[in-house]
Amino acid sequence: MSENLLWVPDACTLPTAEQPLRMAEFTDLFAAALHRIERIAPTRVRLELAATHETTARDLAARESSCCGFFDFSFIAAGQDVIAMDIEVPASRIAVLDALANHAAEARRK
Repeated sequence: MSENLLWVPDACTLPTAEQPLRMAEFTDLFAAALHRIERIAPTRVRLELAATHETTARDLAARESSCCGFFDFSFIAAGQDVIAMDIEVPASRIAVLDALANHAAEARRK
């Protein structure tokens, strides 16, 4: 698996050929919309995003949940023009959540 796909777990049912495309969609979202990353709990991360990207974030979350069922995405208003995308995983998948949060931070810096 390429270094860029380290956060994609073995349990993912998305076809291997499509995984880099999904990764690119998340990278684009994080680069364009991510304001802040907060670790709420060991198994939960909050990504604060520009509200103008809510539709894209919800679409990606729905598609990711359908192929990686252990992800639990939820959305709440987090301030004026900001939404929070909370991502929760079971304790056995903390390493996946860590890698996803690191990927988001890297994408934001680009």
